[in-house]
Amino acid sequence: MEVMNKYWTIKTTIEDAPKEADFDLKTSTLALSLDPGSKEMIVKNLYLSIDPYQLNRMKSSSSSQKTGGFATGISPGQEIEAFGVARVVASDNPEYEKGELVAGLVTWAEYSKIGSNGIIRKLDPMGFPLSYHVGILGFSGLTAYAGFLEVCKPKRGEKVFVSAASGSVGNLVGQFAKLHGCYVVGCAGSKPKVQLLKEKLGFDEAFNYREETDLNSTLKRYFPDGIDIYFDNVGAEMQEAAVANMNTFGRVAVCGVISEYTDSGKRAAPDMLDVIYKRIKIQGFLAGDHIGLFQEFISTTCDRLRSGELCPLEDISDGLDSIPFAFAGLFRGDNIGKKMVKIAEE
Repeated sequence: MEVMNKYWTIKTTIEDAPKEADFDLKTSTLALSLDPGSKEMIVKNLYLSIDPYQLNRMKSSSSSQKTGGFATGISPGQEIEAFGVARVVASDNPEYEKGELVAGLVTWAEYSKIGSNGIIRKLDPMGFPLSYHVGILGFSGLTAYAGFLEVCKPKRGEKVFVSAASGSVGNLVGQFAKLHGCYVVGCAGSKPKVQLLKEKLGFDEAFNYREETDLNSTLKRYFPDGIDIYFDNVGAEMQEAAVANMNTFGRVAVCGVISEYTDSGKRAAPDMLDVIYKRIKIQGFLAGDHIGLFQEFISTTCDRLRSGELCPLEDISDGLDSIPFAFAGLFRGDNIGKKMVKIAEE
């Protein structure tokens, strides 16, 4: 038995903000029979995570590509990997049976073939929607949890600033910070997003960075006593302003620098004298660094979800065809919360 499998590739390397025209929808025949002993399996993709870091993989060159793993470069015509939730439709892997749900690295496609060394695991939905396992219970959630608790090491009452606070990670950092007893201010790119942060997610304050002409003064206004923790999803001048307003022994968790992904001329240049004399820690990190926390993260987050203390924020597009528009929308600021695409019915 075989199926016609649709999948997306890039037409050429993408150096600036991505456009729908940069992608090519291809179709190939995929046999659902597997060679005995291959330990491969074929999965039908149900939900796919749409993430900004993928753009750096699509460039002709990026320093991130040298780190390997999830960050390796993608060539034109090559299938594009992404985190997702899927159902096994054929398996020669003794650890997986047809019909089981899995979560892990799949592709921008209707079906994906997973090798014997694929990054995949069995998924128990635990009574939650499958979409949660792409977002709040997936790598976005782990990134927020580990980045805030392990990198920032917050103390109750500390003052926290979160950039891109309505995004997939930022919204969760703000919620974790409030649960930890911190004062939290977020920034976002529209009035509705700012309202959502304050009215739905419980941020103490929020502002629209597009309406601010002097970020340094803006942060002084919201943090008259200084910033203890800055969770950075933006980079560039936002990071500079945050560091200028940090308190002694402040911590900066650098999760992403989305403003720099589409503008090679933008680079953060914080005042290094501030960093030295205030003893500020600036640390980049990846969710994979903290995979050992996964079970703790899942247990804690599930409890918070069941108690209503955490609010999932999802932005779901429908159908494989919507992937390029959804991806490009990340860099226009279209998404509110975790951006994902629903490929097929559960």
